[in-house]
Amino acid sequence: MTHSVLLAEDDRPIRTALERALTLEGYQVTAVADGIQALAAAHRERPDVILLDVMMPGIDGLQVCQVLRAEQDRTPILMLTARVETADRIAGLDAGADDYVVKPFEVEEVFARLRALLRRTTAGAATEEGGAAAGSGGDENEAGEGPYDARVADSGVVEAADLRIDGPSRRAWRGERELELTRTEFELLELLARNAGIVLDHSTIYDRIWGYDFGPGSKNLAVYVGYLRRKVDVPGSRPLIHTVRGVGYVLRED
Repeated sequence: MTHSVLLAEDDRPIRTALERALTLEGYQVTAVADGIQALAAAHRERPDVILLDVMMPGIDGLQVCQVLRAEQDRTPILMLTARVETADRIAGLDAGADDYVVKPFEVEEVFARLRALLRRTTAGAATEEGGAAAGSGGDENEAGEGPYDARVADSGVVEAADLRIDGPSRRAWRGERELELTRTEFELLELLARNAGIVLDHSTIYDRIWGYDFGPGSKNLAVYVGYLRRKVDVPGSRPLIHTVRGVGYVLRED
């Protein structure tokens, strides 16, 4: 199946190189040079995935992302950014992006991240059509003893501590408060909740969420976990997402 990609990048050499590489990889590519063209193309073409540069003249990539999400457009978005600070990457996630790549990048990494986004989109669509739970993978846990056990109802709802995650509708609550999560944040939280009390190592999480292990030098997972904590572990609530140094992450009440 040929997937369509909308590429928005104002740097002509980068845009041309990526357009050529994506085309050779088998994608149908629409390439534009600024945010205004990107919005017009997104509305016109309805691409399968969007590759969006952050720094563009006029309307920048963050604004494009915000507009699309405000329109309830859930097309997966991979951001390209030259900004390496965590706060800058968080801004992209906050705008509604699903993932990001930091410049300079290897084109194979772009391909890997696009494949992961498209796999999750395809799996989510198939799940919704079948009426089954949408998840990041893994077996459903049976109810067990102890405060950290996740319970998965036939409806696909996962409950762990005071979290409730509805896979089919892709909605999540902590107590009575609904969480506003991006696609990747939702899948990461669901994975942790389904394995509540179990420490998941970095490689396992990368494989289950992104379908690709970006290696020990990548900060991608740490950024997503940090951002997820800002939404789940708000001040005044008991922390649920914990770091196990040198290993990975676990969801549990302390």
